[in-house]
Amino acid sequence: MKKLSYIIAISILFIACKEKPKDKVKSNVNKTEASISKVTQIATFKGQQVTGVTVSNNGRVFVNFPRWRKGVHNSVVEVTNGSNSPFPNKEWNSWEIGDTVEATKFVGVQSVVVYDNLIYVLDTRSPLFQEVLDAPRIFVFNIDSKTLEHTYILDKGTYHANSYINDLRLDKKNNKIYFTDSGNSGLVILDLNTEKFTRVLDNHSSTEAEVSFLTFDDKKWTNSVNSDGIALDTKNDKLYYHALTGYSLYSIPTASLILKDSVALEKEVTFEAKTSAPDGMIFDQNGNLYYADLEHNKIMYRKPDGSTHTLLKGDAVKWADTFSIYNGYLYYTNSRINEVTANISDMEFTVNKIELAKN
Repeated sequence: MKKLSYIIAISILFIACKEKPKDKVKSNVNKTEASISKVTQIATFKGQQVTGVTVSNNGRVFVNFPRWRKGVHNSVVEVTNGSNSPFPNKEWNSWEIGDTVEATKFVGVQSVVVYDNLIYVLDTRSPLFQEVLDAPRIFVFNIDSKTLEHTYILDKGTYHANSYINDLRLDKKNNKIYFTDSGNSGLVILDLNTEKFTRVLDNHSSTEAEVSFLTFDDKKWTNSVNSDGIALDTKNDKLYYHALTGYSLYSIPTASLILKDSVALEKEVTFEAKTSAPDGMIFDQNGNLYYADLEHNKIMYRKPDGSTHTLLKGDAVKWADTFSIYNGYLYYTNSRINEVTANISDMEFTVNKIELAKN
């Protein structure tokens, strides 16, 4: 993620780049861990900065590319056998910066999540990190028929002009979807029964950025990014969230998110732990919480007992942005955000997988 000023600066040069998915295997460079797994590279995209990844129940892989600059070929693609195709089709992915906004075209996709046979495509409606062009929304497609099943559009008052609705988690037990806003700090809740959105913890200390920069070796990445990572603990019915530029992990019971009294709701927030600065987060079925240590090229996991461990470190991790879990593997994207300059045409961004931690 980047602040508006930074995005505008790098967006002056407009880039047209080429996607090249491919499969290959790289060894985990971290030899200090008890489990020396291998990292499998699922896809490579040259000049196309991938952020989100999601894997369906039968192993289909979908990724997305935010429109942080010109030259983004597609917003959403499906990766299949070393190639990729725009999802659901070329027309949905054909919008370009400067075009008139259309209801049936992606504008600025930041996240994709598959649940059963539906893919939830989160469109920030904020290209170049500028103010939203219209209300952020979630497009829901059937991944088999590729038909649009539903569109959920955020209500006025549940987003701000500078909102960047970043990530989402589905809570089927309570029939809700939870979102983070990394532009203007806060959480957003969609009630799937009523199709109404509510906004909570708006500009609350738990959703706000804690620091204005991260450090990579001896270089500062100067940006301030609010609530970003989000993960749902379905066993304990708790929602976890974290600012990107921050070191504090928070949680709140999902039952508390229905409280209409903001003061009462804020009292339900729990500070969980000090962690590294992460981006995306995800729980596995054993209750391990996976997150990145962006500043040290690591993927970490926190066990239910609160202890933290390193799953992977080294050159196979370059800003692990988003996670998905399938068949015993953690899938992650390398978005290399701290390395990006004005011209990314020669940079490669990857989707990889590694075995989950053994409890």
